[in-house]
Amino acid sequence: MSLDRREIVSLDVAVPMATVWEHLRDTELARRWFAWDGPGYDEELHRFLVELPTEHRDVVGDATTHALSWPNHDELVLRAAAHEPGHTHLTVTRRSHEGLLDVYDGVRDVHDEDWLTSVHQLKFALEVHPGVDRRTLAVQGLDAGDRRNRLLDRAGLHGVRGIPVGGNVEVHRPDGSTLGGTLVYRTVFQFGLHLHGLTESLLVVRETPAAASPPHGQVAAVISTFGLTDEQWDEVERRWEGWWPHRGAVLGAGVPAGVVG
Repeated sequence: MSLDRREIVSLDVAVPMATVWEHLRDTELARRWFAWDGPGYDEELHRFLVELPTEHRDVVGDATTHALSWPNHDELVLRAAAHEPGHTHLTVTRRSHEGLLDVYDGVRDVHDEDWLTSVHQLKFALEVHPGVDRRTLAVQGLDAGDRRNRLLDRAGLHGVRGIPVGGNVEVHRPDGSTLGGTLVYRTVFQFGLHLHGLTESLLVVRETPAAASPPHGQVAAVISTFGLTDEQWDEVERRWEGWWPHRGAVLGAGVPAGVVG
């Protein structure tokens, strides 16, 4: 079986390596970025970050490397240089799709998508809300709608795909309210918006194409909020329910890398 590597995500995090590593190894800190709240979250978090991975560390000259590897050959690597102490480069690689037919349908690899979501949530938590705990809301299994009645159009997100990363987004929600944001990343099947509202939040929208989920495809969304009072959280929940009408079941904890099964 081929173990050729595929790079899933590669990005810079503007914090020291020690801080990033701590958020990968301390499960309480990992709650600020790993997946999203749901039934069984604590058990899956512990299994994924404590029970299964193996640590590797290395120092060569100016460069320090810390890595985690999983039994399925997924690998997360942090790299930092002594002359840039406030920056860390993070990379996730996985093996080729050969032998991964349980998570890859020939169109979309669900665990690639999980990695993309969680790593961008990590970057957002560390750079935008350092030291602040997180609460999430999430939905899945929403019918994407046909071309004349697309869910993302109804949710006010119809223009996102045409905006460059770093560009400003104005979201017109179904309840008539407007929300500003910045597009922080975009891939083939998902995008992330830094929303400016009650708090600086991260909205990740994930799309499953019709080829993988006929007839229209599906939409999932997760919002990460930080530092809200209970009153503010209640308002976010109310807005969320109105934003995604006829939503599917609340998502359980998402587990990157397919470690549970």
